[in-house]
Amino acid sequence: MWGLTTVVAAFAAALVVMSFAFAGGAVIVAIPLAIVLIVIAAFLDFRRRRKTAESIHSERESREHGVEFTESDKRTLTSE
Repeated sequence: MWGLTTVVAAFAAALVVMSFAFAGGAVIVAIPLAIVLIVIAAFLDFRRRRKTAESIHSERESREHGVEFTESDKRTLTSE
């Protein structure tokens, strides 16, 4: 789990626990706020992972087209 996601999830859990400790009325605010924070953290984490995956794929594609073998490479790589 990513560092920011862990911090946001811990903060959201603390809000819910605190709302139960200091009267029940705060639950009306704390639980939706906690859900919103968790959704935002998950969105940011998924976006970061997608960007990482895209960069890996683009790096792989750029390497596939740029490889050129010399004659000695071709002789070495050919199985007999």
